[in-house]
Amino acid sequence: MKRIIHFFIIYAVWILLTWSFTLQELLAGVVISLLAELLLGDIFPYEGVKAFYPRRFFWLFCYFWVFIWAMIRANFDVAYRVLNIYLPIKPGIVKVRTKLKSDMGRTFLANSITLTPGTMSVDLVGDHLYIHWINVVSPDIQKDTEMIVAGFEKYLERIFE
Repeated sequence: MKRIIHFFIIYAVWILLTWSFTLQELLAGVVISLLAELLLGDIFPYEGVKAFYPRRFFWLFCYFWVFIWAMIRANFDVAYRVLNIYLPIKPGIVKVRTKLKSDMGRTFLANSITLTPGTMSVDLVGDHLYIHWINVVSPDIQKDTEMIVAGFEKYLERIFE
């Protein structure tokens, strides 16, 4: 059942990307979707029907705007540090704690942090995430967690619970 659902998801993405309904395109989509599922089907996460709850899509939509805002702020912060002749940086690796339990949620968090300029996820050990930060403000785990992770985490908890 899992593989059939994955096949249809991949095929739907194919149709959305090509937006062509000719017989050749539809058949090519079937073949490519089938090959993708056979070769990569084991790496897809599966949560059954739970993955399609409308509530999750609502929180994902909200998270998108939170992420965009965080990225804009971080871009201006990094630009300020680059353009300032005194180069006010204090790089280092900080340890933050995550409350997320699912692997997909933690991966989403780590990727979001890496995509935000000035920070990069380095490692995940247990419920701690190690992040390279362009300007370490505090060595305190709690304070760093609030500054880097907390804004993302409250939305990701609702998406990946």
